[in-house]
Amino acid sequence: MLGHAGSSAFDTAADLPSPEPYVTGIVGHLAARSAAERLQAIDRPVVGMAAEFAAGNVGSHHDHPRGQIEYALTGVMTAITDHGTWVVPPRTALWIPAHTMHQVRNWGPLTLRTLYLDMEVCGALPAECRVFRVSELLHALIVEMVAAPHEYDLAGREARIAELLIGELARMPDVDLHAPMPQDRRLARICRAVLKDPAAEHDLDHWAAVGGMARRTLTRQFRRETGLTFAEWRQQIRLLEALPRLASGETVTNVALDLGYDSPSAFTAMFRRILGASPRDYLRTTAEGGRVVGGT
Repeated sequence: MLGHAGSSAFDTAADLPSPEPYVTGIVGHLAARSAAERLQAIDRPVVGMAAEFAAGNVGSHHDHPRGQIEYALTGVMTAITDHGTWVVPPRTALWIPAHTMHQVRNWGPLTLRTLYLDMEVCGALPAECRVFRVSELLHALIVEMVAAPHEYDLAGREARIAELLIGELARMPDVDLHAPMPQDRRLARICRAVLKDPAAEHDLDHWAAVGGMARRTLTRQFRRETGLTFAEWRQQIRLLEALPRLASGETVTNVALDLGYDSPSAFTAMFRRILGASPRDYLRTTAEGGRVVGGT
């Protein structure tokens, strides 16, 4: 779906100097990208960094030779790959396998903790991206790992933390905040048009024309490739578009109307049906690290 920037930035990673232990004060995608490049060369199973991003930051398309964990302490981020879109609210994290081209963006301010995992320790983790809940234990392990010197003693405390952290990652429950991207070029063309304007209210015949395919072919092929109907996929895209905007402080009314809903109540009903709580309750419990059970 997206243009590739390539991985040439990492071709000389081994020649770059090692970063200072516990990279702090990183602000913005350019500074974070530079620090990330240096971290790829550290000969440790897990290394981490902390970064802050102002509202409206959009990163470049890139990949890493290591697996990556993106953990949002505050704020909401969106990650886009050739295979889909993922939204990461507070107290959840995103797993990005090594060599996966991706782009990260955020609507509001974002406080992020990032881990890079050597491929040799990623065997129990999936081959595709996933968003997962972060337990209190995993939260503490991530914070400790980011605070550790990068070239820590492989027989010391930090190495034991890294080993426990790797084991915990595979145990975390998934959070379904993902919209898959079909690989058929015609369907991908339709999806790109939807992503540019999630509020568009065109009928199925219009979208079939965008893809240069018959309506029946669109519906059949779309479900085969994504597991969703086209209508369900568009609804998921609207939800993923709404979450970062709501988290950045926009009102439910503004977001609902911008995304093409007739009323805030119609949007809230959709939100509750999919995520089990109203927008306000969902964002509050997510920020607190709690678990949504119903909601009013």
